Amino acid sequence: MTPELDIEKEIVAFLNYKEGGYIYIGIDKDGSTVGVKDIDDCMLRLKDRIKHNISPSAMGLFDIAEEQKDGLSIIKITIASGIEKPYFKTKFGMTPRGAYMRVGTSAEPMPQEQIDRLFAMRTRNSIGRIVSNRQDLSFEQLRIYYDERGKRLNDNFKRTLELLTEDGKYNYVAYLLADENGNSIKVAKYSSLDRCDLIENNEYGYCSLIKATKSVLSKLDIENKVAATITPMERIETPLWNKVALREAVINAIVHNDYSFEVPPKFEIFPDRLEITSAGRLPESLSKEEFFNGISIPRNKELMRIYRDVELVESLGSGIPRILRAYGKDCFKFTDNFIRITFPISTSDHASVQVTKLISVLIGEMGRSELQNMLLIKNRDYFRTDYLIPAINNGYIELTIPDKPNSQNQKYRLTAKGLALKKTLKNSK
Repeated sequence: MTPELDIEKEIVAFLNYKEGGYIYIGIDKDGSTVGVKDIDDCMLRLKDRIKHNISPSAMGLFDIAEEQKDGLSIIKITIASGIEKPYFKTKFGMTPRGAYMRVGTSAEPMPQEQIDRLFAMRTRNSIGRIVSNRQDLSFEQLRIYYDERGKRLNDNFKRTLELLTEDGKYNYVAYLLADENGNSIKVAKYSSLDRCDLIENNEYGYCSLIKATKSVLSKLDIENKVAATITPMERIETPLWNKVALREAVINAIVHNDYSFEVPPKFEIFPDRLEITSAGRLPESLSKEEFFNGISIPRNKELMRIYRDVELVESLGSGIPRILRAYGKDCFKFTDNFIRITFPISTSDHASVQVTKLISVLIGEMGRSELQNMLLIKNRDYFRTDYLIPAINNGYIELTIPDKPNSQNQKYRLTAKGLALKKTLKNSK
């Protein structure tokens, strides 16, 4: 990366763009891979430039990662759309020389009129701007979590992690991450399908939000009991909820909760489902379609950045696609003030286990005999009634010759739903 590369200009344009974007370092204008020589040093310098040369702070809104292409190391920068537009190069301020926007594939100066309009619309209830009602805060738990990841918090960490308002007071981010606070996350359990018969009510809080998050994850991991089915060939175990999607949903609800409502997310377990409810609607500039397409606008960028530091979040925008892969769009419900995710409990009946096994072995287009051989099943009727028909009726498998179901040339293949489930099964192992 050469000093004359105006990386800040490109990143500012993506921060101001509703979809964010990607920047690759190590690929020339012709698309040929040239690689990056001292990649660790380059990544550190990139992070430093983004941190110090762009306003408002872009921390928590970008990822920098090494990738391999054509046998060479390159750098991929992932930028999310920011919620505090307009973003600009600090040196030039909120002027067309500092603020840029995406026009096609290029970054162009933003007209002053648009800069002024965006500034007037800028979100005012960011938890980074809200002053904590307590200023006697300590952060020993936060230090421990950073130390566990081999990262030391220096004396300036309160400013570095954006725990202070512009006038030097602790903000609401600091309050949530402090050793003691009034925030508590509830995990409730009911014996009825409604909220009438509460049998368990656990509170995890009054401590660092990270500690509370880990406690909620541990509790739900215990509740995610494995349902076992014994077949003539093996014991098959299935968790109540997809483990990858569950973790992502918990983290997503906590990190993106609108704490300006002073309402924490809640987790409710019913006999047939798990409901996860977080406060706040989708950002005004993000439609449902864009949300489901994986476009990310972090509500609380300060929390996002810290959760990535302590490795509770893997990468920007990765959570929702993992949830969708396992449960689809229907698990989300949006209201004016809340977002709810519902995960039905996986059934452990004989047929559903057999369908899972059938899906796991089906590759491309395969005939009945081939599938039975793969599953070591000799009885044709048993295979048909317990494996094939349930898979077809539930939309996981389709016939290659649907007009002639009894054709001797009939074969079977996975539908889009079946492919999605197969991918989920692989990721859950």
